[in-house]
Amino acid sequence: MYNREYTSDRISELKENEIFVFGSNLAGAHGGGAARLAYNRFGAIWGQGVGLQGQSYGIPTMQGGVETIQPYVDEFIYFAKQHTEYKFLVTLIGCGIAGFTPEEIGPLFKDAMDVENIILPKEFVEVIGG
Repeated sequence: MYNREYTSDRISELKENEIFVFGSNLAGAHGGGAARLAYNRFGAIWGQGVGLQGQSYGIPTMQGGVETIQPYVDEFIYFAKQHTEYKFLVTLIGCGIAGFTPEEIGPLFKDAMDVENIILPKEFVEVIGG
């Protein structure tokens, strides 16, 4: 059951313990959308497409279908469980430039529903059924 806040539609600043979770590409070319924001404001590293970088965490969404995204989401959830000192603000990854819908991406995060330090977008929670 999801019983906490949702990720804001507009994130422009982060608290010290907050991590901006964004959709990336494997090459780490953070040229548009949330990836560009992560690069410009939250420490994303050009050339790094996956994982923690500054106050951001990249999940690749541009390499194929939804099934290719799931392992990266699972890796993220595992990472978040190991790093409870952080609060992870998940954006609508994959639902911009990558062209997926919340109905396609939301279910990938069902295992995050009970992870207290992962904050999800309302659209994902509604699809999952929380």
